[in-house]
Amino acid sequence: MTSIFGEVIKVRKFTNGDIEIDFHHEEQITEYRYSADPSRLGNFPKDLAETLASTLDTSICIEIFFQDDGIPSHIELEQCEDDEDEDEDEDEDEGTELF
Repeated sequence: MTSIFGEVIKVRKFTNGDIEIDFHHEEQITEYRYSADPSRLGNFPKDLAETLASTLDTSICIEIFFQDDGIPSHIELEQCEDDEDEDEDEDEDEGTELF
C-alpha cells in the first residue's frame, strides 16, 4: 500500500455529477476525477472524491492511501500546521514583556 500527503487546491463539479480535484503534494499537482458515467475514466470513488472536495479552502491536510493496483482505498484528514500562525505566536510572546 502506498500513500501521498497534501491538500486540495482546486475543485470542479459538473452538472453531470463528475468531480475533478487538483491535489497538491510534493511540489506537484495531480488531478483526480470521479465520474458516474462508466464510459469515462474515473479514478476515485464518489464518497472519497466528495470528502476531498469538502476540504477546499480549509487548513485540512489529506493523506490518500492506494491499493497495490493504484486504486484509492481510503483517506485520512488532519489539521495542517500553519507556519504563519507559529510565527505570529512567537511575535506575540516577545511583545508581552512589561518594563
